[in-house]
Amino acid sequence: MAAERGDVWASGDAYEPYVGRWSRLVAREFVSWLGAPRDGEWLDVGCGTGALCEVILQTASPRCVTGIDPSEGFVAFARHKVTDGRARFQLGDAQALPVPNASFDATVAGLVINFVPDQNKAAAEMTRATRPGGVVAGYVWDYAGEMQMMRQFCDAAVALDTAAIALDEGRRFPICRPEPLAPLFRGVGLDGVQVRPIDVPTVFKDFDDYWSPFLGGQAPAPGYCMSLPEDRRITLRERIRGNLPIRSDGTIHLIARAWGVRGTRPRPP
Repeated sequence: MAAERGDVWASGDAYEPYVGRWSRLVAREFVSWLGAPRDGEWLDVGCGTGALCEVILQTASPRCVTGIDPSEGFVAFARHKVTDGRARFQLGDAQALPVPNASFDATVAGLVINFVPDQNKAAAEMTRATRPGGVVAGYVWDYAGEMQMMRQFCDAAVALDTAAIALDEGRRFPICRPEPLAPLFRGVGLDGVQVRPIDVPTVFKDFDDYWSPFLGGQAPAPGYCMSLPEDRRITLRERIRGNLPIRSDGTIHLIARAWGVRGTRPRPP
């Protein structure tokens, strides 16, 4: 969602094996937690490859889902992959949503808020787009804590190269903690703001299943990985391999934690 520090967000095919597959698991828990009424109109801000839209369509019985993203590549991927007639996708900026006021029953953002330059403006725009009584919600990875596949990579990268500390998403994105998330949503006037952890298992069939997505160049960590000369990339790979809890059958069992946040747009007095 942002181009700073070399972040790249363009290819759905590269993003899916990296974190798209795990985002889908988090999305199921997230949508269930929201408990939005059936037959509602949903807006997915920063829809990416359409992972959250698909879960909404499968589990929330919506009337329709609109996905908005600034990446032409992601919008094209989502249009191709999500064929449900209730879904539509369009280009747009989270800080200036191209939708009318109070036009959705639920407005959500999955793994997006931290990449938006003006997070307050994005939260305000999400609230503006939501009908009174509707839910406004999002989730972000727990980069500094229990998003373990990323922490394993970043800790190893920093141990080998102090300059890599600049890519540590735990440091880059302080919003991805409960303490700042709740005030962000309260600050745009939402009622009943709650924050909760959402943990899902991330089981890799072998080390290649873990490592290969870092070679796709999408997102900060893969972008850094592919910027390294081959010898340094191999050194990083082997350090990570040595640190991972690889079981006797070759599988690697980690967890991915996201922080979910939700609030309700107040009804007029």
